Order: sequence, then structure tokens, then C-alpha cells
Amino acid sequence: MKQEERTRITYEKILAGAIKEFGTKSYENASLNTICNENHIAKGLLYHNFKNKDDLYLQCVKICFHELVEYLRSVPFSEENTIDSFKNLFQHRQIFFEKNPYYENIFFYVLLQSPAHLQNELLKIRREFDEFCMIHYKKLVKNIPLRKNISEEVAVQYFILFQEMFNGYFQKNLQTYDNFHTVIQDHEMSLSQIFDIFLYGIAEKSTDCI
Repeated sequence: MKQEERTRITYEKILAGAIKEFGTKSYENASLNTICNENHIAKGLLYHNFKNKDDLYLQCVKICFHELVEYLRSVPFSEENTIDSFKNLFQHRQIFFEKNPYYENIFFYVLLQSPAHLQNELLKIRREFDEFCMIHYKKLVKNIPLRKNISEEVAVQYFILFQEMFNGYFQKNLQTYDNFHTVIQDHEMSLSQIFDIFLYGIAEKSTDCI
């Protein structure tokens, strides 16, 4: 076996072990020693391929987000009904995570509890995903009869703000949950209802007190 082939196999073995480790634990609790011990990898080889824990973690996040976007790009979306289109987007995201459970853990830790010292790097990695969502949101907003003083651009910005507030709620309440998997379940179960409220409000138009 050529040296290049051995190097590639080692690199992929380290990544597979790291994706499992970061895919089952938080960044803080994940251990390079565990990755090495469980996958029979010499620590020297790990540091030969990756600078440190941050470097390895960021590479795992990059793979997670890229493969998620590639999957979402490959599936068809109906844009006829706005709320159904939103649900369709998140259903496909859930399907992807059902097939790739380690990525689900990595994705939501980035979304809700990412390491503070890596914020800038993570924002750069997220850009591909955020841009995909932005394009999709713009298409969907075109099918909504907006109020006279709300442009499509403003509607998309409000939507993003609303989504950030929704994620912020979970970030602030993480300590109330027994485990992170329950956080993910609650987040996803609430998402469709939140978007429905964002689009159509909480009060009937005919309500006397409005």
C-alpha cells in the first residue's frame, strides 16, 4: 500500500471516530483520548493530521453542514403552499438526521450550544447552510400576500430574526432539560407551530379586542 493511501485511510479513520465522538457528546465533553483509544489510533498520527481538538471539531462540523446542504439540494420542494413548504423543508432535515444521527447532535450543538471561542469559525462554516435557507425563504415569501408596508426583503429578515429568537429561547433554557436529545426533540416539535404563528399570528382577525 502506498504512503498516500495509508495517509488517506488514517485521515478518514480519525474523522469517522471524531464524528462519532462529537456526534454523541458536547464539544466540551468530547475527548481526543477516547477517539484514539476506541479507534486504535496513535495520538501522534492524530496530531499529524489535525492541529488540535478545535481543528478536528471544525472539520467534523464542516462535513456535517456540507452533507446536510447537499442532501437538501437533492430533494424537491413544493412552493405552492407556504406553511407546507416550511414543514417540508424541516421534514427533509429530520429525515437526513434520522439517517445520520451523529450529524444531528453536531448540528444542534452548533445551533444551540456552540463553544464560544469558535463562534467566528462556526459562522463561516454555517454560511453555506444559511445561504441555502435564505434562498429557500425568499422563494417561499413570494407566495405570501404581504402587508402593504412589508417588502419581501423585510419579511425574510423578520423571519430570520424570529428564528434566532426561537433558538435563543432554547439556548437560555438548556439547563432545564435532563439531556440534549430532549432539547432537540422539543425544538423540532415546536418548529412548525412557531412558523405557523409567525406567518399568521396568534389572534383571529375578527377578534373584538384587536
